[in-house]
Amino acid sequence: MISYQGPQRAGLAIWALILTGCVAGNAPAAPPQVKAAPAPTASTAPKPATRPATGPTAPTATPVVAAPTAPVVDPGFSRPPPGLSEELFELWRKFPGKTGIAVVRIDGDWQLAWRGDDLFPQQSVSKLWVTLAALDAVDRGRVSLDDQVRIAPDDLTLFSQPIASRVRREGEVRESVASLIAQAINRSDNTANDSLLRHIGGPKTVRDFLARKKLGAIRFGPGERLLQAGIAGLEWQQAMSADNSFQAARAQLPLEARKAAMDRYLSDPVDGASPAATARALARLARGELLSEAMTKYALDTLEKTRTGPNRLRGGLPPGWRFGNKTGTGQNLDPITAGYNDIGIATAPDGTRYAIVVFLADTTAAVPARMQLMQAVSRAVATRHGT
Repeated sequence: MISYQGPQRAGLAIWALILTGCVAGNAPAAPPQVKAAPAPTASTAPKPATRPATGPTAPTATPVVAAPTAPVVDPGFSRPPPGLSEELFELWRKFPGKTGIAVVRIDGDWQLAWRGDDLFPQQSVSKLWVTLAALDAVDRGRVSLDDQVRIAPDDLTLFSQPIASRVRREGEVRESVASLIAQAINRSDNTANDSLLRHIGGPKTVRDFLARKKLGAIRFGPGERLLQAGIAGLEWQQAMSADNSFQAARAQLPLEARKAAMDRYLSDPVDGASPAATARALARLARGELLSEAMTKYALDTLEKTRTGPNRLRGGLPPGWRFGNKTGTGQNLDPITAGYNDIGIATAPDGTRYAIVVFLADTTAAVPARMQLMQAVSRAVATRHGT
């Protein structure tokens, strides 16, 4: 049977580095000692000074020293805005199923997380790591954004793959690495992502990137076709890429077999990632710690063009905020979904940036409720920003 995990006692982890300033002033020097002059005698007494013909002596100007300006203090740099932790905790506590939330002030010194170290199914969130590994390969001179990648019918995958219609119509297509990145991130195209993955060297290249950059508890699976077949309890066959062939094959499986396969996946997701590690990875990306300056900008600009998930985290941000994100959605086996996620970088009008992650593993909540949770999380961050 599928295990349903309700919210556990909150594991709140708040890290805040408190900045202290020490001003060391030099002690004032002792005034110089002045010896008293001898009393004047009649012969030595000075004569009255003669007033100059030109008029009175001009007064000596006194230099004006500006008072030191007090440094501008950003209270949100070193600690979360008041009430944010409590509000997010209540959202987390009340939501059914296994839920993970993490928020990082990217240019600050704090992070909030609930079930922050647990592994959650990423699903299409993992496309971000493929793109970053590809851009890292560009930085290292192994790949070019202009490289042309051949995609034929044998390369097609399943579920979301807008590019498939062109491949079937034309027999094969060639797409640049830049185009594949855009389609994988902005439209969550599985075939574009797997073609990009193949071009840069396969899953090992992505895993090597994650390890080399020390991104922590973030796994990468075997690619879309094998991942989704395993979750369903099937062995992948290329014929499953046509139309609804995969769904038809899945429907032929006994329900017990499907539940067993889903349970195995949810208990130890091969593409699992922790909310805390994911949020920290987003923060490091935004700070330019993972890629060159040019490729960092390329990645962030691409994320901000994402079209999927307008009613998830993006939907809770007020006008004037920018958001770049990657969504992920797994297979359904009523009443649960194996992963319903959104991660992204929210930028306030004043330039302050937050990494926000919401992972839902085996929730039974309806889709509108999942969206409402995500919107409530991002809205809380935006509303309490600057307080």
